[in-house]
Amino acid sequence: MSRKILTFVLAAGLVASSVPLTATADNHTPNENADHAFDNKVIKKIDADRMYNHIALLSENPREAGTQGEYKAVQYIKNEFESYGYDTELQPFTFQEWDGGTSTLSFNDQAFSGDPHTFNGSVNASVQAPLEYVGLGSSEEVGSDVEGKIALIERGSYTFYDKVQNVMDKGAVGVIMFNGENQSGNHFGYTYDEQDIPAVAITREAGLKLVERLKTEQVTTTLTVKNAGTIDKTSYNVIATKEPHKKKDNGQIVMIGSHHDSVAGGPGANDDASGVSAVLELAKIMAKTPTDTELRFMTFGAEEKGLVGSYHYANSLSQEEVDRTVAQFQMDMVGSRDAGDLIMFTPDGQKNLVTDLGAAAGARVAEVVEYGQLGRSDHVPFFQRGIPAALFIHAPLEPWYHSPQDTLDKISKEKLKETTEIVGAAVYQIARPNTPALENAEVAPGPVHYEFDDRPL
Repeated sequence: MSRKILTFVLAAGLVASSVPLTATADNHTPNENADHAFDNKVIKKIDADRMYNHIALLSENPREAGTQGEYKAVQYIKNEFESYGYDTELQPFTFQEWDGGTSTLSFNDQAFSGDPHTFNGSVNASVQAPLEYVGLGSSEEVGSDVEGKIALIERGSYTFYDKVQNVMDKGAVGVIMFNGENQSGNHFGYTYDEQDIPAVAITREAGLKLVERLKTEQVTTTLTVKNAGTIDKTSYNVIATKEPHKKKDNGQIVMIGSHHDSVAGGPGANDDASGVSAVLELAKIMAKTPTDTELRFMTFGAEEKGLVGSYHYANSLSQEEVDRTVAQFQMDMVGSRDAGDLIMFTPDGQKNLVTDLGAAAGARVAEVVEYGQLGRSDHVPFFQRGIPAALFIHAPLEPWYHSPQDTLDKISKEKLKETTEIVGAAVYQIARPNTPALENAEVAPGPVHYEFDDRPL
């Protein structure tokens, strides 16, 4: 246990138990009534309907980073924070977005009626060559007969990198890929450094028609990619700060976050308007709840572009701020009726102060929450700066993850409320003015036993 965490545990009065409590909701600390009295100052005020209304407004349109849809959401979140009385900052940052330019295809001099999607990273080029179907593009399926040809590849089983590299190694001059079974659309595909080849994606239906056509005739294909490249776009983080009580300031910072952007074309009701609604709800409640700890409520932009916003914010923190930050609670996809149970993920698969508090709060509010290992969300940049951080999420994910079907009707008010209660109770345990507490004071719940859960996302 690091000095920072040890200092906090003692200051918060987290009394060690000689007999670990088992991971059930029925096993609370001996001071159960006192525990709930403090929890109730937060959880009894949580309004699932209010949160649902936030999701409804935010998911009316996609919120892809760098678009007007995201900026509209940013202004909504900022206005909500300010209406609660918070000093609120918009933190702009620039990220690079791939612009696929214009891609065209023709087969035997007949223009393709579809709309090819340029692979991210594709070079600009125009090539004309026979089309050769190579199945899934494995090294076994790709033979020397693809040399000088455009490879037609089915998506699935292997990475984009491996598929493209396998056909390039055999002399292919272009790539056309179609979707795999049970996959719709054609917005997919990446080429990587030194894969200097024009590459586009088409739908599964179009790809299968080409496969059948190749059984009876040779197809000469013209593949053109032009004006593709990266462009600079602007996204935003929204940060609302609650100062501690002037006479009870313990000098510590606790952060509560979500991301507000969605994928392109996706309304993002669960991913992650649900997390934003939880952050807003806790901010509203904590605005009038005394604390001895500085609270920072934040929503990040460009999470779907590679955690760009959270990295930007975490890297902007001074070392003094990092040293004072004892916990970062991240909520992502916390409202889907069709996802699995709540879990806390840490990047290294180790328990930390956030998971300890989350498990204890779960035992008091609903049931103990287990923990697992996962990066891929906005808790990672804080962990990398040495701040205890965990992601609260339901797993396994719902079938409509990252799709246009991530809509309001799939949101469970019960799951949304329970997650917000657990995180709210954990945050208040750390931030309430009764800490630091005397070791024998009846204000500090003891630890609970919780297990590692090797659950997939």
